[in-house]
Amino acid sequence: MGKKGWFLVIAMLLVLTTACSGADGGGNSGASADGKVKLRIAWWGSDTRHEYTQKVIDLYKQKNPNVTIDVEYASFDDYWKKLAPQAAANQLPDIVQMDISYISQYAKNGQLEDMAPYLNQKIQVADVNENVLKTGIIAGKQYGIPTGVNVLGFQYDPALLKKAGIDKIPDDWTWDQYKELALKAASNKVYFDSSMAADIFFHYYLRTHGKSLYNTEGTGLGYDDDKLFVDFFGGLAELIKKGATPTPEVMNQTKGILEESDIVKGTGIGIWQWSNQYVGLQQVVNRPMALAPMFGPNMEKGVYMQPTMYWAVASRSQVKDEAAKFIDFWMNDVEANKLIKGERGVPISAKIKEAVAPELSEATKQVFEFVASMEPKASPMSPPPPVGSPEVIATLTDYIEQVNFGQMTPEDAAVKFRADANTILANNKQ
Repeated sequence: MGKKGWFLVIAMLLVLTTACSGADGGGNSGASADGKVKLRIAWWGSDTRHEYTQKVIDLYKQKNPNVTIDVEYASFDDYWKKLAPQAAANQLPDIVQMDISYISQYAKNGQLEDMAPYLNQKIQVADVNENVLKTGIIAGKQYGIPTGVNVLGFQYDPALLKKAGIDKIPDDWTWDQYKELALKAASNKVYFDSSMAADIFFHYYLRTHGKSLYNTEGTGLGYDDDKLFVDFFGGLAELIKKGATPTPEVMNQTKGILEESDIVKGTGIGIWQWSNQYVGLQQVVNRPMALAPMFGPNMEKGVYMQPTMYWAVASRSQVKDEAAKFIDFWMNDVEANKLIKGERGVPISAKIKEAVAPELSEATKQVFEFVASMEPKASPMSPPPPVGSPEVIATLTDYIEQVNFGQMTPEDAAVKFRADANTILANNKQ
């Protein structure tokens, strides 16, 4: 079954659960007569994430010997395939790691608990940036607690940049300057980058123009001028055509294999991606690297702090107090965060950021400093993607692949994407 098919299956299963979710909310403590409490927690991620998460859990159990914790983890794709039927059966784990692309769907189907009553009670958030905390609010309720924050940027090899005849990334560079530099790199037989993820960077581009990918209600697209689509994706397709970025054929051959990417092989200068991906990239590249802000104009309007992911509590959980207590431990315990080391994004607690700074690798310090430099410039994040967004993103990706292969013009893709996306999102209208 293709990716699009899985999105549809997951959406159907979630809809089926609406009627039964939250039916057995019950009490919050969930402790048995002897004071024992049992939690279930689920997340996705790499082996490294699994290992340190288990250590954090062991530390929590050591400090709370009355608590036992069952863990469930998987790769990203397998995680959502497993979570959907659990939701359908009203058997979600007490604590679930939530991605920004799914949290609206689970929240609106009544499967997540509003955590607002727990804030500054069970979960201390007094030193958390209000804009960051608000990213977990959907329809006025705090369904997600960010595990950390990310910011978009350009991660590059300064030595390769110079090899391409470019001394430095200009301060406050623009979209037009980016394209000029990319063509200069191409003239020196070096790829400037590996292009940009369609939905993430188009959304950024729209924000620099005062728009967004989705409207506030989640019932349609957030822009009505297809020229923005044509300028952005037409510009990227032109860079592929002129050798500034690899062809789709080359990209498809190395897709998902970091070791095969051009920046690792020394044939590409950099990558556009989230800041939390920098450390892993740096380890594989194993050469001095740097981070640069997004291009403008209006970079400050476009850039935002995005939660790497959320912790959420299942509405059916019988142990919500303990779940909240664990989330607070994750956010605010210094010892735990010396194990986490910002792997799920830069911590949202100011106190924790300061406490773990001496424990960080050089690459992680670069990320912390980069995020700190962007935080005062960032604008509030747009609302989390609406129900149907995974299908919209899959549709956009399909059209952009056709544009990049030269099988469709950006103008035709803009019109067709608009029609398809608005049809998908219209289902959210009451």
